[in-house]
Amino acid sequence: MATCPPYPTHVHRHTHWWQRAWVRYGALITLLALSGLVILALVREQTGTQGFLVGLGLAVLPVPLLTAAFRWLDRVDPGPWRNLLFCFAWGACAAALIAIVANSFATRWIATATADPASADTLGATVIAPVVEESAKAAAVLLVFLFRRRDFTGIVDGVVVAGVTATGFAFTENILYLGTAFGTDQLTGDSGIASVTAATFFVRVVMSPFAHPLFTVLTGIGFGVAALSTGRHHLRRALLPLAGLLLAMGMHALWNGSAAFGEYGFFAVYAAFMVPSFGLLTWLVIWTRQRELGTVRAELPAYVMAGWLTPAEPYALGSMRARRIARQYARRHAGKEGARAVARYEACATSVAFLRQRGRRGRAGADFAVRERALLDVLWHLRDLARPALDHAARATAPPPVPIPMPPWAYPYGGTHGTHGAYGAYGPRTAPGPYAAQAPYATQAPHNPYLPPYHPYGPTPGPHRP
Repeated sequence: MATCPPYPTHVHRHTHWWQRAWVRYGALITLLALSGLVILALVREQTGTQGFLVGLGLAVLPVPLLTAAFRWLDRVDPGPWRNLLFCFAWGACAAALIAIVANSFATRWIATATADPASADTLGATVIAPVVEESAKAAAVLLVFLFRRRDFTGIVDGVVVAGVTATGFAFTENILYLGTAFGTDQLTGDSGIASVTAATFFVRVVMSPFAHPLFTVLTGIGFGVAALSTGRHHLRRALLPLAGLLLAMGMHALWNGSAAFGEYGFFAVYAAFMVPSFGLLTWLVIWTRQRELGTVRAELPAYVMAGWLTPAEPYALGSMRARRIARQYARRHAGKEGARAVARYEACATSVAFLRQRGRRGRAGADFAVRERALLDVLWHLRDLARPALDHAARATAPPPVPIPMPPWAYPYGGTHGTHGAYGAYGPRTAPGPYAAQAPYATQAPHNPYLPPYHPYGPTPGPHRP
């Protein structure tokens, strides 16, 4: 049950200049900006200005679709946009720069050492590139895991962070490949469907836009499972991300080496391995998201008992359809401000549920009570706008009552198909639904003596504040 924490005490501690937030943010933005300028110059040097513009225009096409897909997966407990912007920028700038420099250096070194450029290219694509690229992308996941720990609570967060990072990396890589293909077509005079640009676009953008996100998502799942582990399992928390990274490297190596399996090796690996893996990981993420909704429904009734929420809210907040209906209802009756208030209410209530779950498992941290009270205060502040919308959504999405069959002796006119049909002589009898007279949180649960009784159609009492 939610409790009122003691008043926090503010302790002023001396911090060095490099520990200040604006210094760290400034250093990170400067690093990403410089990486972006360098990668822009390198790609433009290899593709030319015209090739760069063509590659940029074609490479940007799958980015909104992939970003929207990962954002959709994160709708239960959406993380802040700044994390996603950092991940995309890291993948597109820093990780891409590391990959280009390291891959080129390693391939040239191998070619010089072996005097066999063809073998060096094959080895670089199947061994060097997977290790370098997946390690560079995993660095963004590690940074969010370490420095944005409150926003990184499970598998879905790991998938979203890793997927957006890989989307940024694939964006820059597609510019390079498509721009180079366009330059080749300019030299050979090919155009249309038979051109190298069209073939590259079909393979990289149409058939496999999810390739890089699929690889890096394995690393994100490893970090996500580590985030769910308790503090006692230090070895597991260290090995799970490493195992995910190794799996990502292995899948990446198989994908890059598919061309060595013969003329149809690429299509064989694509059909037999990539598509099933993509489907399996998609199912895993959606199943995890449904479990998160179950967590919301299971944890929030404690706050109903304490008076912070109404009995209908756990059901409404545990359904994505009910959440959407609540936002639409608020937009119709209170405009955009009301819809934003409901969305924030939903996000804070979900955060409270996950925080309570981590607290029960011993993973919430020493500031659990302060964080819980801060979230509950936001809910209390937004209740006037959010509660009518959520109540409407709960009633709109409640399952219809199911008729209960009556025994033969209950029909006074004989048979089971008499004048009153299957409902008997005294009208229909239905199974108690979520809003029936049973009132699971109002009558069956022990009453709080400090709270007035809850009235379903009247004003909802607030929590007792001594």
